[in-house]
Amino acid sequence: MHFLPENIDEYVVAHSENEPELLQQLTRETYQKILQPRMLSGHYQGRVLSMISKLVNPTCILEIGTYTGYSALCLAEGLKKNGSLHTIDVNEELVDFQRKYFDLSPYGNQIHQYLGNAMEIIPQLKDTFDIVFIDADKENYASYFELVIDKLNPGGIILSDNVLWSGKILETKLKKEDKATSALKAYNKLLKEDKRVETIILPIRDGLTISRKKKD
Repeated sequence: MHFLPENIDEYVVAHSENEPELLQQLTRETYQKILQPRMLSGHYQGRVLSMISKLVNPTCILEIGTYTGYSALCLAEGLKKNGSLHTIDVNEELVDFQRKYFDLSPYGNQIHQYLGNAMEIIPQLKDTFDIVFIDADKENYASYFELVIDKLNPGGIILSDNVLWSGKILETKLKKEDKATSALKAYNKLLKEDKRVETIILPIRDGLTISRKKKD
């Protein structure tokens, strides 16, 4: 997932904002107890998410794919005082782990957890959003986009993670079972061509797209 030379990557991290202590603890416990810890946003991308959220200063955030709660806590740093973050995940075993760290943070009462299929939960949400972060099953990225675009406030942004997929999006001959890569290639094309948004890919970590909903 790292496209920069290791020494440059280390320099970038060393000269960016420090990782909060609570998130360091969350990372350690995730690596000790949870499967697939590489799914964490991590120090640098977490600070990118935090910075974007602080620049937007959102009233309401939707996150699709909670995992252990790292990215939710990063995004919550930019919330308005009366703001809220809604985060959805299918893994029942992670709910208590997430809540533990949410409640240790200053944002515990602003973060609302949903357990289940995001395709079913999103249509039931009454809020509109200033930021949507998509970081769940890659095959459904395009479907999530269509579900949230009308719930996104004009000028709001959709953040999409893993859009470079360890460079696999450049492959021209894909195995039939590799549905994730095919879905991500189609999704990247969708974001580029959809007239409702303007999009830029940041080649950090495994690729992070920022798509801004046009106000016209």
